[in-house]
Amino acid sequence: MLQTRFHGRGGQGMKTASRVVGTAAALDGCTAQDALVYGAERRGAPMTAYARIATGPILERGLVSTPDLLVVADDTLLDDPGAAPLAGVQPEAPLLLNTPHSSAEVRARYGRTGPVEAHDFTALALDWAGSAAGVSAALAAAACRMLGLSRSSTMLALAQELADLDLPEALIEANLKLADLAYACVRPIGLRPAPCVPSAPLVVDVAYDPPELGTASVMGPANTPLRRTGSWRIFRPMVDFERCTRCWICFLRCPEGAISLDAEDRPIIDYEVCKGCLICVEECPIHVITHEREVRPWSA
Repeated sequence: MLQTRFHGRGGQGMKTASRVVGTAAALDGCTAQDALVYGAERRGAPMTAYARIATGPILERGLVSTPDLLVVADDTLLDDPGAAPLAGVQPEAPLLLNTPHSSAEVRARYGRTGPVEAHDFTALALDWAGSAAGVSAALAAAACRMLGLSRSSTMLALAQELADLDLPEALIEANLKLADLAYACVRPIGLRPAPCVPSAPLVVDVAYDPPELGTASVMGPANTPLRRTGSWRIFRPMVDFERCTRCWICFLRCPEGAISLDAEDRPIIDYEVCKGCLICVEECPIHVITHEREVRPWSA
């Protein structure tokens, strides 16, 4: 059995990618299983998906703790202790990463000794599909290639999944072309199942927990401002202050309260909090708020 773990942010389509891998494996005659885990937040929040493929019955359920292939859709997740995509991953395990940085940089920074396929799939998606959401199709196809699944099954699985999303035919075709390019830009890898890690038998002691453990208690009030979500962005909004009329619409519409007003009533974006939803870009009546793709440099 081969186990793949996908890490991404809400809206990047890692659930779809895991489903494509599972469907492609089934079309190739394998047994497949896929699942996902996400929290209360949606767009931009870290999430995880899994896919298991085997030539026989799959009896295992639950999380994939030691993946044979790790797929990461956003390189900022690698430094996020909450997401911890490298947890349980052996240094020699293959890594498929969406990043503008090179494979050599990734190996050096994170101590990877196994195969690393690092490509800027976001740029590829913007060029071919016109949207960063195309990262899903690209990573799904690349993962299928690394797992040794056939091109025909990969494209058919992706076409079925995109059709189920009720996407326009032109957008489906663009994503299929993007996926074909991504499939060709990585190499198939002779994957071997990760070694089983024995665990002690778990004895469950059913007991009644006291209220402070059995209920949701907020012991540290007013901690929301401490949450920094700026790393969730793919695109960075920017205000042209010379043309801004100070209408405050962006300030009123920002769902995260990331925009404040300075002494001159100009909208100031707090990039430590801004998730990059770009509602301010859409709501600005005279279009003085623009956006550009944000690439974060790695410190030495």
